[in-house]
Amino acid sequence: MTIGTIAREAGVSVATVSKVVNGRVDVSVSTRERVETVIQRHGYRPRRAASAAGSGLLELVFHELDSPWALEIIASVERVAGQHRMGVVLSELGGAHRPRQQWLDDVLQRRPRGVILVQSELAPEQRRQLETRSIPYVLVDTAGEQVPGVPTVGSANWAGGLAATRHLLELGHRRIAVISGPGDVLCSRARVDGYRSALEQAQVDLDPSLIRYGDFYVGGGYEHGRRLLERADRPTAIFAGSDYQALGVLRAARELGLRVPEDLSVVGYDNLSVAEWIAPALTTVDQPLAEMAATATRMVLGLARGEAISSLRIDLATELVVRESTAPPA
Repeated sequence: MTIGTIAREAGVSVATVSKVVNGRVDVSVSTRERVETVIQRHGYRPRRAASAAGSGLLELVFHELDSPWALEIIASVERVAGQHRMGVVLSELGGAHRPRQQWLDDVLQRRPRGVILVQSELAPEQRRQLETRSIPYVLVDTAGEQVPGVPTVGSANWAGGLAATRHLLELGHRRIAVISGPGDVLCSRARVDGYRSALEQAQVDLDPSLIRYGDFYVGGGYEHGRRLLERADRPTAIFAGSDYQALGVLRAARELGLRVPEDLSVVGYDNLSVAEWIAPALTTVDQPLAEMAATATRMVLGLARGEAISSLRIDLATELVVRESTAPPA
């Protein structure tokens, strides 16, 4: 299969096929789709794809960037990339979990050694376009269900939710609320599932009104925390799905005159550096963000070298870090 054969079958010029293969934007959507269909039908791999192994760039893609959580991942990816004398191109999707075609066209033009997507995913068509150019990709903390055959690095979110809730149960709390992240994000749902399992194992009745889905940010923690704590039957403990949401809960408690941990116990998630410096120091679940990012970077570089990987799904362990924000209920 040659570029000339692709052109004849798609009914376009060789120059047009070349533009599609190289990610040029001056091709109509319908023409691009027709050419891509022929490329995929025959499993065509352009000869220039071999140059991707010599590229000095990695693409790092986030759905959102404005959090210390993202900064920890960026720092770790850059550290590993720097060891291989490579640069990192950083992209943000503006809150979307799937990139637009324009982003992919730019990637195809840059010919990176690989792509790392954080809480993001690719449409089947986009995956095929990277695969036909021999550009490997790895997902970190995937937003949705794992796609068969797609390398993914995450953490044990269910176990983290279980450990956080068990800690509160062991302290004697029975009315425990959870404020997780967005309900359409896999890790958010997994942490809530861990919370549910801990209550079930302790034979504590689940109150659905104590389950809230926020946004992983301070504002979401504050708003949900305020509503929960203003109730006559308020919870005695709150498990927040991120350290930043825990900060919002702490502010809501302070405004309502509640002391932490005397009147309210709070557990966060991530173990960001801020967690040990606030007062009271935050009990939280340590999510190995730096290790997740480093693992994904090494994985995508290995794939670019043509190495086989032993597992397509790697979930790193989480660990509860007990500090000052939790205590037995009054």
